[in-house]
Amino acid sequence: MATPKELRYSEEHEWVKTEGDKVRIGITEFAQSELGDIVFVELPEVGDELTANEPFGSVESVKTVSELYAPVSGKVVEVNEELNDSPEFVNESPYEKAWMVIVEPADAGEIDKLMSAEQYEEMIKE
Repeated sequence: MATPKELRYSEEHEWVKTEGDKVRIGITEFAQSELGDIVFVELPEVGDELTANEPFGSVESVKTVSELYAPVSGKVVEVNEELNDSPEFVNESPYEKAWMVIVEPADAGEIDKLMSAEQYEEMIKE
């Protein structure tokens, strides 16, 4: 199972990729494999404010509905609209096509508190 080394990870199975002064957020390959086939993704609107560790959307699979938790606080500046028509991207390409939102973080220090790939791999082994 892929855990890209350049990303940071939350305990709720979201990944964060730093891109200049913004971050791209999605869910991990482990999370999508646990959920099964994704049939619907609900995301916030551009301009919405996210609060770290609070729900910002949901992912619906054939098995269950799961909340998405913001790994960092900040303002949503872009939303992956492709997921409205192609929620299967979450299963097929969790780190490339299935990013969910791009956020301007309120506090860059929050990113440093997230897990490294190695720490995340240890957590999901347990």
